[in-house]
Amino acid sequence: MAASQARIAARQLSNGLFVGFCFFVTGIALIALTAILWSLVVKGVGGLNLDVFTMSTPAPGSRGGLLNAIVGSLMLCLMGMIICVTIGVLAGTWLAEFAGESRYGSMVRFLNDVLLSTPSILIGMFVWYLLVRPFHGFSGFAGGIALAIVASPVITRTTEEVLRLQPISLRESGIALGAPLWHVIRQILWRGAGSGMLTGALLAFARISGETAPLLFTALNNQFYSLDMTKAMANLPSVINQFALSAQDNWIRLAWVAALLITVSVLAVTIIARAVSGEPRRS
Repeated sequence: MAASQARIAARQLSNGLFVGFCFFVTGIALIALTAILWSLVVKGVGGLNLDVFTMSTPAPGSRGGLLNAIVGSLMLCLMGMIICVTIGVLAGTWLAEFAGESRYGSMVRFLNDVLLSTPSILIGMFVWYLLVRPFHGFSGFAGGIALAIVASPVITRTTEEVLRLQPISLRESGIALGAPLWHVIRQILWRGAGSGMLTGALLAFARISGETAPLLFTALNNQFYSLDMTKAMANLPSVINQFALSAQDNWIRLAWVAALLITVSVLAVTIIARAVSGEPRRS
């Protein structure tokens, strides 16, 4: 009896120590996150004004804003999302509905997992070798493709998982009515998994919106306002990388503002994704 009580006390002690350690580590993470957000708000909000949204990035010591970088980031992310959603949804659907547990399907899943954890700078170097070096110039198209490669594995994995969660009865009922499998997938399964697929797309957008390394090798930067995707294009991550290392006060101020804009956009997209994923299923 005494030995049993001693074992129970030891387990309770170890459990309390483990739970306390978890709370301690979580507290450190929250303190670090709060410090980062506080510094962004204090230094970023102070630099917000109308010029940020109406003027292009300035020369050192001159008046300017982030209009060209904001527009460039939106164009690059939009191109990347169009490509990666198309590829990711189709690839995830094939893995969930057609590949099964085949050897080829397992290989594709393994390669997708490898690509999911690949450092983005390697993807930037790969796209640079394929689309920048042969054409002797940086371009927005190369940047958009690099971002698409970064985001595609996220959407592929999410699409496969949410389609596998759909009841087998949905497939059987559609096929029993005489509908071909592709029609069942498009009209029934995609609709049933729509919220999960949208969540994956939003999370992929949140990931690529702050990527810097791939863009340094592909789109680079442009001090002037430009909508030409065949040329180098301004973007917020590259502006932050350049301006934050400068000794010019106006550039440093704009770097903090750009960081705040990216953080707010990523936070907003994440909140939307959480709200969509938590949406109750319709009967």
